[in-house]
Amino acid sequence: MRALWLLALSIGVLIAQALVAQARPDSFADLAQKVSPSVVNITTSTVVEGNAGRSPMVPEGSPFEDFFERFRDRMDEGNRPRRSSALGSGFVISEDGFVVTNNHVIEGADEINIEFFSGATLPAEVIGTDPKTDIALLKVKSDNPLPFVKFGDSDTARVGDWVLAMGNPLGQGFSLSAGIVSARNRALSGTYDDYIQTDAAINRGNSGGPLFNLDGEVVGVNTAILSPTGGSIGIGFSMASNVVKRVVDQLQQFGETRRGWLGVRIQDVTEDVAEAMGLEKATGALVTDVPEGPAAEAGMQAGDVILSFDGHDVADTRGLVRQVGNTEVGKTVRVVVFREGKTQTLRVTLGRREEAEGAIPVAQPDGQPDSAEQKSVFGLTVQPLDDDLRTQLELDRSVTGLVVTDVDDLSEAFEKGLRAGDVITEAGQQKVTSIDDLEARIAEAREAGRKSILLLVRRGGDPRFVALGIEN
Repeated sequence: MRALWLLALSIGVLIAQALVAQARPDSFADLAQKVSPSVVNITTSTVVEGNAGRSPMVPEGSPFEDFFERFRDRMDEGNRPRRSSALGSGFVISEDGFVVTNNHVIEGADEINIEFFSGATLPAEVIGTDPKTDIALLKVKSDNPLPFVKFGDSDTARVGDWVLAMGNPLGQGFSLSAGIVSARNRALSGTYDDYIQTDAAINRGNSGGPLFNLDGEVVGVNTAILSPTGGSIGIGFSMASNVVKRVVDQLQQFGETRRGWLGVRIQDVTEDVAEAMGLEKATGALVTDVPEGPAAEAGMQAGDVILSFDGHDVADTRGLVRQVGNTEVGKTVRVVVFREGKTQTLRVTLGRREEAEGAIPVAQPDGQPDSAEQKSVFGLTVQPLDDDLRTQLELDRSVTGLVVTDVDDLSEAFEKGLRAGDVITEAGQQKVTSIDDLEARIAEAREAGRKSILLLVRRGGDPRFVALGIEN
């Protein structure tokens, strides 16, 4: 029996080792052969204006006049417009010739040529671009169906999964590199960023190329690298395919993006802000301003905390921005907000973000301050706004509140970014126009057992909430 047990254990170990070996492919050759025909090199050509620098001036009749005349002629030749070329990568997503790449690869180009794995070259036209996600959609005309690849579900990509990057690194032609998913949900600088980080080698020229999973599906578009040298050090970023698919679908249908727009300014809910508002945990998106738009029409107010949008919990501002942007323009959604200790449900019909990009927040009118005294609170020296201060700070007459004239460098307020010139318009989510108003709000917060009070602070027209401790 003991011998049989040892035999069974040995067989089990061998099977486990075989499964591990199967998870680590000996070669990516078959996969590379399958997907390579759909990957393309992109060459762009742009006319660049010559330098328009001033040429040397010499007095008429000078012995150097002929010399400088020849010099000017040579300079004029160098100042003529010239053609500049750039290289990138892309991939075909349909047999009728739609090609995806990065916007920065083709931005400003006069001519775009697509080189296929077979060596054939075709001119391309731009169907649409989205600078926010750095995605562009091109189209080529071909007499024959083109080999293409499909998008995969980037949400299923796990840290540690194998991925392959293909493209045209440093203009060397078609090239393949392998690595793993190093991290998920990376944000660089864009509003809609959702990058897959990988250690697969990505260099200049790889931009716009595909990141494949082992099923030959595109799970990312290679976009950027983090490097002190300009070359790959194993930190590359690919825009997640689930973001790219939505953008490409809209570019195919409309030639432009159409993202939902809620119409609010928001900030993250920190622990101290949550405590000051009576929230059980620091979650959601805190509304700092509600300009004219969909949210204002639905009754949303500054100071509301958005907890749920269209049936999905809101973790933070980044999550809310992506949820709203991914929602259909014109759709009416339920938005759950936390207001004055209770939750309320609002119905908001979304607008279109692209049409509202230049919207200017509407100032909230209120009464005029009745005092010009100064007082120190929380290490802040404050006084009510008057006409002279409004002129100095270039504020509209409708703006009211307390202006910060000085900040103690050792105070919590200084640590949290308050500076002279800031205007406190609300305290405890109520408007303040005098120092008496501020002191009354502080007293109310203490009586309610709060450890901090929430201030709405405006700087240059931009509002944000700051929680300051009141225990002392």
